[in-house]
Amino acid sequence: MSKNVIAERAKQQLSTVLLTVLSIVQAIALELIWSYVLEEEDLYTASFESLLGWVQVGATLLGIVLIWLTYSGLVMRFRWVPSTVDSILPFVVGIIEFGVVSMLGLDHLGEWFLVLALAVGVAQWVVQSSMRRARLDEDNAAFFSDFPPATFRDHVPAILVVASLASVGVALVVTRDRGVLALLALIFAVLIHAYQLYLVDYYWKRSVGQAARS
Repeated sequence: MSKNVIAERAKQQLSTVLLTVLSIVQAIALELIWSYVLEEEDLYTASFESLLGWVQVGATLLGIVLIWLTYSGLVMRFRWVPSTVDSILPFVVGIIEFGVVSMLGLDHLGEWFLVLALAVGVAQWVVQSSMRRARLDEDNAAFFSDFPPATFRDHVPAILVVASLASVGVALVVTRDRGVLALLALIFAVLIHAYQLYLVDYYWKRSVGQAARS
């Protein structure tokens, strides 16, 4: 059997394998969040801290949805010959997701932001590394013909977001704030996820539109 046949088979199976693994990871993460919501009594009190807790839970849920849409969008839009690293990355993403969920609660809000910054950074790295691999495969030429290779300038927004989340995390670790600073920080996290969801939707529609015209 030639290497080309094996490579083609691997490309065809990539989306099924990765999405199966990732769906298991996502299901466990959602179960952990559900358990937290049911067991955390402070969420059901009429207080400012309860508001903070629910915003944090909402940001965490948005992050999990974002990771699923990003990963599923990648493997459904593009084809490339997978490496061993491609099979490992869903587990890495899952471990970081579990870290974010395990830090839920105002007692660890600063640490939650630090792990969230790590999650955003790793997610951006996964996307960029996968896109570089996909660019090399001629099956994806219709999409990448309109997009030049990314430069350092293209990565600056992501770097700033990760740095901002990490800085907020450090500030909250030091101050242990549970007031306005904590609320603004959590709203910032929600807005970041919302904007990234918008970008995922934009590139998905653009890819589907190009496929329809080809």
